[in-house]
Amino acid sequence: MKKKFILNADDFGMSEYYNKAVLEGARAKILTSASLCANGENFEQAINEIIPQCPDLSVGVHLNIIEGKSLTECPMLTNEEGNFNNGYIALILKSFNKEFMKQVEAEFRAQIEKITDCTKVDHIDSHVHTHAIPNIFRLTAKLADEYKIPYIRTQYEKPYITPSIKKHFNTKYPPNILKIILLNTFTILNRPVVKKYGLKTNDYLIGVGYTGMMDSKTIEYGLKNIHKDCIAEALIHPCKYDNTDTLTSTPDSHHFEYLITQDNALRDKFTEFGFDLVNHSSVLEE
Repeated sequence: MKKKFILNADDFGMSEYYNKAVLEGARAKILTSASLCANGENFEQAINEIIPQCPDLSVGVHLNIIEGKSLTECPMLTNEEGNFNNGYIALILKSFNKEFMKQVEAEFRAQIEKITDCTKVDHIDSHVHTHAIPNIFRLTAKLADEYKIPYIRTQYEKPYITPSIKKHFNTKYPPNILKIILLNTFTILNRPVVKKYGLKTNDYLIGVGYTGMMDSKTIEYGLKNIHKDCIAEALIHPCKYDNTDTLTSTPDSHHFEYLITQDNALRDKFTEFGFDLVNHSSVLEE
């Protein structure tokens, strides 16, 4: 196996801005895959307008039990209005409750079926890495096998440093380091489950340590830090705004993540570091 790199847009279908970013990223031949939210406000637009224009884009299921409205009645996951209301720690603790896990399974099935009824999917992951929680991961792997979704994301990130001082001396970076420790631990527990169900997964993930600060440099230095043959996946949350007036005086991270998908100089770095830019489908063919 050679060094393979997948650039994936999470939160596809969440808004028209996410959808526009996926379309333009796919057209630029840098964004190779996207993960679709079944409960996204612009799900129908993603299905009917964006995916038909992106024949080479791999589409996945982006399970979401932490934001927005549920597709099923799951009172242990939502408030009275049907909006998800559990934080990450609560999900970890509740994942040991059998009734809670039954409700998670029903919601996951509804989300998977809503997407697979509309388009072909080849990978599965989740919003805010909720499927990484070991009990939830086992459920997700079981469903991936049942619904014949051959690739599941794992979250092992090899720590690395970018040259930007601002990316390290701020309120975001220390919590992100804790996320790496937690998710790397979960990945150690989850990889035997991947093997049990005969699924494919990535060896490395880029996008945890610099969550909320992703740009071309974080991708570049993340890949530069990987030396062996592997499958590396980077997750981004790109938004393409209609014009700069939509942005505040300080553009948010999603704008810079969109710029990643338009950066031809970055694409040259993939080749320099020995990576083939691929999508999930091409990885599965090997």
